[in-house]
Amino acid sequence: MTTVSPLYRTMREALGGLDDTVPGKFEITKEGIVHDMMSPSRPHELTVLRLRKRLEKVMPEELAAHTGEPDVENAPEGVMRHPDVTVIAEADMEGDGSFDPRTLLAAIEVVSRSNPDNDWVGKVRDYPLLGIPVYAIFDPRTGSGAVLSDIHATPDGPRYATRKDFYYGEDVTIADWTISTEDLPRYP
Repeated sequence: MTTVSPLYRTMREALGGLDDTVPGKFEITKEGIVHDMMSPSRPHELTVLRLRKRLEKVMPEELAAHTGEPDVENAPEGVMRHPDVTVIAEADMEGDGSFDPRTLLAAIEVVSRSNPDNDWVGKVRDYPLLGIPVYAIFDPRTGSGAVLSDIHATPDGPRYATRKDFYYGEDVTIADWTISTEDLPRYP
């Protein structure tokens, strides 16, 4: 039986009461609650849409590049995240509650203009801890990104061992699928 810390349980309950009343997106990390108060910009959302469409063209029919709810959660680790794009089998989406992070094939984030460290630092730490095998980061600020994979143990906990950087305009491979990064918008 796995245990959930009282602190995590309290944070999770508090967020349950705020979701419909406070704007923005909430996540729980090992360091506490992250609140991105800004609504995603049009370039952010257009990037998410184009990535989802491009992935779904090359993935098998039984997989989804999902962009909605619910969160990805590992309560015993005290982490709840919400990737911009979740690559997951449709069968693993059935049921209630948060997605089990061990069912994800990849998580994709489009860097937020208001809180880039959440994607480049916090999620680089949290996603291997959750067991998400591939993490792709697209950064409209710089027109570049990285794909992280190959989780390995370190004294500070699980980390990604492999990082492949890319620039917009190049093809990028996320897990088993290669897509174009042509025409992805940049932040003004």
